[in-house]
Amino acid sequence: MTQAMAYAFDTARETACTLIERARQGHAPRPVVQGFFDEDSCTVSYVVRDPDSDACAVLDSVLGFDQASGKVSAAPARPVIDHVRVEGLGVRWLLETHAHADHLSAGPYLQKQLGGELAIGQGIRAIQRTFGTLFNEDPAFARDGSQFDHLFGDGDSFRIGGLEAVALHVPGHTPACLAYVIGDAVFAGDTLFMPDYGTARCDFPGGDAGQLYRSIRRLLSLPEAARVFVCHDYKAPGRDVYAWETTIGAQRQGNVHVHDGIDEATFTTMRTTRDATLAVPRLMLPSVQVNMRAGHLPPAESNGVSYLKLPLIAGDLLAVSD
Repeated sequence: MTQAMAYAFDTARETACTLIERARQGHAPRPVVQGFFDEDSCTVSYVVRDPDSDACAVLDSVLGFDQASGKVSAAPARPVIDHVRVEGLGVRWLLETHAHADHLSAGPYLQKQLGGELAIGQGIRAIQRTFGTLFNEDPAFARDGSQFDHLFGDGDSFRIGGLEAVALHVPGHTPACLAYVIGDAVFAGDTLFMPDYGTARCDFPGGDAGQLYRSIRRLLSLPEAARVFVCHDYKAPGRDVYAWETTIGAQRQGNVHVHDGIDEATFTTMRTTRDATLAVPRLMLPSVQVNMRAGHLPPAESNGVSYLKLPLIAGDLLAVSD
C-alpha cells in the first residue's frame, strides 16, 4: 500500500482534517493559545482555551529542578496558574504529549491547584515497562498507566468546552508520543521542532527514525493552514529569538530535516547519524523517573524524603582486578 493509500484509510487523520477545516471555515471555534516558555529546559507549555466558554487545557507543564541540590520548584508552573486564575478559566485537561526526558512534569501540582484530568497516550505503558526495568523499580510500581486519569488511543476524540479535539499517535521519538489536534491547532510535542531546527531525536529506548518519519508525514498531510505549536525551541543558527508557532505548510516547505521531497531512507540516515553525536539530555534520568509516574515523585522513604536513582555504568572499571 502506498503512503497516499494509507492516508485514505486513516480514519483518525481524516477526523483531524475535518476538525481543522471546520475551525478554519468558521463552523467551529478556533482555540485561543497562550505559550509559556521555560528557558532552563527550552520547553513551551500551553494554555489552550475555548473562546466561547471558560474551558481550557494545559499542555506539557514544567517543574523546576536543580540537579545539584535535588530541589524541586514550582516556579515555572506559577505563570500558568496565574494566567488561568486571572482569566477566570476552568481547567478540563492536563495533557502530556509524552513522558519528557528534559523536564519534570508539573501535572500533579497543577491538578491540586486548578483541577483537570491528567492524560497521556496509551504508549506510556511501554515506557513504564522499559524504564521500570532499567531503574529496577519495585513491583509496586504500576506499569499499566494507572497513575494517569486518562490514556488516549490513536483517534480518540475529546472536548475542551466547545472545542473539538482528537489525539494522534505519532511514535518515533518515543513509543508514547501523541499529537493533539484541537480545532485548527496541532500540538506536535517533540515530533517536530520549528522548520529551521528540524525534528526530534530517535535514540532513546523504543525510538525509531523510520517510524518518526512516517509519523511526521502523517502530520504533514494535514491541511497546510493548520497552526503547529512545538514543545521546544533552541534557537536555530542565525535566529536570535525563541519561537514555537508555525504551520503545516511552513513545515512541508522548509523543515530542514523533513521537508517535501525528503524520503524515508534519506531522513533515517540523517537522523541516525545526527543522533550518534548528541549527548544524553541533562535531566533525562530524573525526568523519566518522575514523568513515568505522571509527574508524581517516587514514594517517600522512612525518613519522609523521596529519592531518585542514578544507574552507574562501570565501564572499564570492570576490567580492573582487585
